[in-house]
Amino acid sequence: MIDPEARFPHAPLPFRPRLTWPGGARLAVWVCPNIEHYEFMPAQQGSPRDPWPRTPHPDVLSYSLKDYGNRAGVWRMMEVLDHHGIRGSVSFSMSVGEMFPQVLDGMLKRDWDVFSHGLYNTRYHWNLSEDAERAEIQASVEAWRRMTGRQLRGWFSPAASNTLVTPDLVAEAGISYITDFYHDDQPTPLRVRSGRLVSIPYQMDLNDAVMIGAAANEGEDFLRTAVDMFDTLYAEGEAQPRVMCVALHPYLMGRPHRIGYLDKVLAYMRKHEGVWFATGAEMADWYLDHHYDAAMR
Repeated sequence: MIDPEARFPHAPLPFRPRLTWPGGARLAVWVCPNIEHYEFMPAQQGSPRDPWPRTPHPDVLSYSLKDYGNRAGVWRMMEVLDHHGIRGSVSFSMSVGEMFPQVLDGMLKRDWDVFSHGLYNTRYHWNLSEDAERAEIQASVEAWRRMTGRQLRGWFSPAASNTLVTPDLVAEAGISYITDFYHDDQPTPLRVRSGRLVSIPYQMDLNDAVMIGAAANEGEDFLRTAVDMFDTLYAEGEAQPRVMCVALHPYLMGRPHRIGYLDKVLAYMRKHEGVWFATGAEMADWYLDHHYDAAMR
């Protein structure tokens, strides 16, 4: 087994070779709607964690608040991204594609990128055996191929649950990038048993599930944090280009009193030159082609 602390080479950001982005961009921004399904009566696997804190089941309140995203919130989010000409990179519960085909059709029509968030966001991977986790990852790969005929490009473990061998199994499945690590402002290579795998920076602090869902902030707080983060990364990116992730959930930012703040965030970023609004797959491909081999030496 690869030492978990040796998964990615330690390379202090100011001292590493300069990263490049297409067109000389100083900052790559990717917008990540988490389009998820939370089971009404979840099957427990891997972990005793209960996804519904209000017990006993069924937790109708919590379930319906999440379900709002796939019924109403996601359509507002699509309209805002359309307005700004930005393709989303979707953290996708694969079950959504077959349970809510209109959502899948809307994503495919817009040519949004997709990285798997597992089959459901209520089935955790903690404590799974290697074979069981391999089967879960393969189920996502097969579901995406069944729905679209395409190879799945990215991975984000359900509810950020994972095991010591998750990166190895993801690379083994032919997936190019993973978002389970939060250790950098640039893509980094991961050491895996076979193949090549890139870690793309995902955000947990600029993430509406954390800022709004868990910490009880509101849309105005999200806007202020996003602008502050953008300003810093944009300034630093002149010398050493960076990545910024905008992590969203339709059941939160897709609410009528919050969607306008997403519009303001994207409008602010679009006023700046040298910003590449990228997808996860585009960043992974660029990094694999231009930087991966040198970073692994």
